[in-house]
Amino acid sequence: MIDPAFDEDEEGIEETAEPIEAAAPASRPEVRPVPRISIQAFCESPDLAATIEAIAGDRRMARTHVKVHTGGLAAAIEFYQDSATPNLIVVETSLGRDPLNAELDRLAEVCDAGTKVIVVGHVNDVELYRDLIRRGISEYMIAPVEPLGMISAISDLYADRTAKPLGRSIAFIGGKGGVGSSTVSHNVAWSIARTLESDVVVADLDLAFGTAGLDFNQDPPQGIAEAINAPERLDDVFLDRLLARCSDHLSLLAAPAMLDRTYDFDETAFAQIIDVAQGGVPALLLDLPHEWTAWVRGTLLSADEVVLTVEPDLGNLRNAKNIVDLLRQARKNDVPPRLVINKVGMAKRPEISVEDFAEALKLTPDAVIPCDPQLFGTAANNGQMIAETDAKSPVVEAFDAIARVITGRSELKRARRGGLSPFLSRLRGKSA
Repeated sequence: MIDPAFDEDEEGIEETAEPIEAAAPASRPEVRPVPRISIQAFCESPDLAATIEAIAGDRRMARTHVKVHTGGLAAAIEFYQDSATPNLIVVETSLGRDPLNAELDRLAEVCDAGTKVIVVGHVNDVELYRDLIRRGISEYMIAPVEPLGMISAISDLYADRTAKPLGRSIAFIGGKGGVGSSTVSHNVAWSIARTLESDVVVADLDLAFGTAGLDFNQDPPQGIAEAINAPERLDDVFLDRLLARCSDHLSLLAAPAMLDRTYDFDETAFAQIIDVAQGGVPALLLDLPHEWTAWVRGTLLSADEVVLTVEPDLGNLRNAKNIVDLLRQARKNDVPPRLVINKVGMAKRPEISVEDFAEALKLTPDAVIPCDPQLFGTAANNGQMIAETDAKSPVVEAFDAIARVITGRSELKRARRGGLSPFLSRLRGKSA
């Protein structure tokens, strides 16, 4: 008989015919953020305790409240004799089937209705898994558990399987102001829309000085400022009215680009906008300004992916290393940021070589874009994308390559140098 204190998932019983598999690798982009729930874990081993502590700081767990206890299943039973149970309990145990079932019956007696339970065991037994699922256990995982595997298991318990998958948010930021991060983000969005024929929204988060409206030759009467100022109205219908349509697949959430007020926000100011936008479009490109505030940091750390644009000089290298180090520390379960080295080969400017720049960051550039002020200046002044200004330019291929990578269409095996190699060859020939 299934105890009502645990939630039963009938579909889960049918899905256990295959052997229990290891957790998915740590680069799965489809793991959804976990909703605002409370989680308590009771761990027998320091390894699982460390894993739970690690996932508590993951961006996908930002809304949850996590607490770790020692002592495993027996400690959980004793703890909840006098305490209310949270939304989710994670318990670790090394018990075999019969004693485990007996202890879970005791746990069920002290659990509130609606509490979900994940059991982390040390026995890889499909029959045990089936038995636990029949008894109402939400999930059984085999130790050791990878951080992203645990987040995925928790997320799956609370995900609405009938809802459309969330889109991905990609944050673009520059190593310094003026390096072309906005230009890269806008042209990559254009490539996603025109070349890949996939829907994309560009959110210009530089409310004071944003250039997305100019680059796409749009002057919408409203945009992201209206969304920020009316959070109580924000839903997919309201957001859709704020979007400026740039093409069949590309929409813009424009910045006002006015100085009639200051734009000071708290850390989570854009979280609601991002959540709503992600629910309706496969790719949401966040054009971040080059400044360091609580909301810029929060938005950067919470994005599904980060694209860092730099120029090959010392100031950019220092700033880029600081950003990369922060992302690696705070986003241990995510892929490293994508690196774009822009304006390479500028006349009479001493530069750090692409190889040395990449080595210092321990990153492989996803694109190396040559300095071409005529092409980029013409596009900017005409309110056009590079592909509209010169469709045959090798720079277009670089933007297409970035678009394919961040949308998961392909992985780059080498840096796309955008026609720079012949240019450098000529320079070397002159200096020989």
